Amino acid sequence: MRFDWKSFAAVAVSLAAGAVLSATPAAAACERQSFEDAAYIVCGFDLAEADIRLFWRGADDAPHATFSALAADLKAEGLALAFAMNGGMYGDDLSPIGLYVEGGEELRSVNTETSDIRPEPNFYKKPNGIFYLTDDAAGVMATDDYLAHPPEAAFATQSGPMLVIDGTLHPAFIPGSTSLKPRNGVCAPTPGTVRFAITEGSVSFHDFGRFFRDHLGCDNALFLDGGSAPGIYAPDLGRDDPPGHGGYGPIIAVVEPK
Repeated sequence: MRFDWKSFAAVAVSLAAGAVLSATPAAAACERQSFEDAAYIVCGFDLAEADIRLFWRGADDAPHATFSALAADLKAEGLALAFAMNGGMYGDDLSPIGLYVEGGEELRSVNTETSDIRPEPNFYKKPNGIFYLTDDAAGVMATDDYLAHPPEAAFATQSGPMLVIDGTLHPAFIPGSTSLKPRNGVCAPTPGTVRFAITEGSVSFHDFGRFFRDHLGCDNALFLDGGSAPGIYAPDLGRDDPPGHGGYGPIIAVVEPK
């Protein structure tokens, strides 16, 4: 494999910050961390150890909507839910509003639309982006970059805005902003590792972006949602969050054999 100096540097930054989690069993991969007086839960996974997938609808073609419903459906298939997080923005019917790929099948296409609504909804704060998983790698890319160089995605979800783009914070983020909300997001500091983070409390977009860049060492990171929408399933931390908007749409999950 070609040596990737940028990925090596990112891991070094994360180690210095104490943010890289050991490649222990998936259910033990979450921990509480702090950064500049804000509290977070960070869940890190090594793709060589963890089976990360995206889920939206069950066998009845209806959205899973809750982590407990997904866990029950997985149990019927002989699998256990080890971790889950809301995985991208969705409409009132819980369908993804942007790209959604599951099991290599594109169920929703890339959304490149703009919005005339003011203030601009988060998804449409360009650049937005895509979190994807191939057979052996993970990544976060701005949507235009994804379209220009599409990976062979087995799973993918589109959300927005991007938090970090090639080491730079999103241009719309304002230092010292007083718009503080619960937020969650995802990054892949190396092609073989994924980091999920959710706030325990409220932060600004600017501070959340800095958490991913300066604490987790991520050159590219994607906002998943905010306000009452973020949720996490992390049994070891006693978290099984109910959805804040009547149900979750896409869900990113780590599954294990039952």
